[in-house]
Amino acid sequence: MTFELGFAVAWGVIVAGAGGGLTVLTPWYRALRKPSWQPPDWLFGPAWTVILGLASWSCYLVLEAGAITLAVVLFVVNGVANIAWSPLFFILRRPDWALIEVPFLWLSILVAMVLVWPVSALAGWLLVPYLVWVSFASFLNLTVVRLNAPFTGRRRMPV
Repeated sequence: MTFELGFAVAWGVIVAGAGGGLTVLTPWYRALRKPSWQPPDWLFGPAWTVILGLASWSCYLVLEAGAITLAVVLFVVNGVANIAWSPLFFILRRPDWALIEVPFLWLSILVAMVLVWPVSALAGWLLVPYLVWVSFASFLNLTVVRLNAPFTGRRRMPV
C-alpha cells in the first residue's frame, strides 16, 4: 500500500470512527426537542460513511498529484475540527458550544475545497457533499439550540 492510499484511508477511518464513537445517543439526547425535519438517527451513520469516503478519495487524489504537505495539513486540520464537534454536543451535552465550533469545521472544508481545486478539480468536487451536509447539520444544530433554549432561563436543556 502506498503512503497516499494509506493516509487517505486512515484519515477517513479515524475521523468516522472517532465521530461515531463519540456520538452517544443517551436519554439526554433523546429528550431534546428536535425539528420535525430532522432525519432519523439511523441515517447519520450511512451519510457520514459516504461523505467521509468521498473526502478520503479527495485526499488521495491530492496526495497522488504530489501535493503531500497541502493534503496532510488540510485533512488533519479538518479531521480535528470534525472530531471536536461530537464530544461538545454528545459528551459535554452542550449543543450551544458545538454550534460555536461549527464555523471552524465548515471553513476547514471550504478552504480545503478552494485549495485542492487547482490540484484536482475532482478532488474539489468530492468535498461538495461534505460541505452541503455540514451546512445542513449546522442548521439542525442551531435549531436544536433554539428549541431547547439552553441556559437562558426560559427553559433548561433536559438532564
